[in-house]
Amino acid sequence: MPTRYYLFFVLPTLIAFVIAFLIPFLLGIYLSFTEFTTVTDSRWAGVSNYVRAFSEDNNFLNALVFTVKFALISVVLINLFAFVFAFTLTRNVRGTNLFRTVFFMPNLIGGIVLGYVWQLLINGVLIRFGVDITYSANYGFWGLVILMNWQQAGYMMIIYIAAIQNVPPELIEAAEMDGANAWQSLRNITIPMVMPAFTICTFLTVTNSFKLFDQNLALTAGAPGRASSMLALDIFTTFYNRNGYEGVGQAKAVIFFVIVAVIVLMQLYLTRRREVES
Repeated sequence: MPTRYYLFFVLPTLIAFVIAFLIPFLLGIYLSFTEFTTVTDSRWAGVSNYVRAFSEDNNFLNALVFTVKFALISVVLINLFAFVFAFTLTRNVRGTNLFRTVFFMPNLIGGIVLGYVWQLLINGVLIRFGVDITYSANYGFWGLVILMNWQQAGYMMIIYIAAIQNVPPELIEAAEMDGANAWQSLRNITIPMVMPAFTICTFLTVTNSFKLFDQNLALTAGAPGRASSMLALDIFTTFYNRNGYEGVGQAKAVIFFVIVAVIVLMQLYLTRRREVES
């Protein structure tokens, strides 16, 4: 097919990408260097918004630390649970299809709904001790970790199941004939062979953890104060709830993008180095 036809079919998607993503993205970077209330009344302010994001209060730094800790714990636990579930459900367990469906279903529920459901569940326990989830940022932190694991583990499990089922059984049989036990086969054959799936799942869990918003808003809304606010919620609060801080909120969003981009690129580089060629 001639090249001009490829361009013809790509053109609608390219136009949508430019209008819906590229132009707003570049405009957002520009606005982060201005003071504005609407796009048409922006006034150049230089890097003052970036300075204000870090200097006027500690909310952004606290949200950054909170989000990084949350992401580290969530990424490890989600991938651990997902791989264990996947490995177990590929061992000819009875009711495998039922378990796969049950584990995957939480991923279909919206974040706001999940946040309120888990708020009721967690408060139902904490109220026995005279507190609720907004009493301490630690309660909100672990509530978010539990919620995120419950929602995401089943989805990652499906990816790991597909990868484990693609491991050539001949390799496992050859290892068993050479005297390898189950643990040795898992460590030296299965895990290296599913590293591409690990790369994908780690990428998804890292990005989902950093950009978490709906669940944070519904579960704690950043309470107490803004101690349990993650980066996305802190940016939202700065932009929409503080007059004259639209430029600061936009600057925080740009910083947020750079942080996530750097972390994701590092993660992809490190995990791809461990992938095994099929």
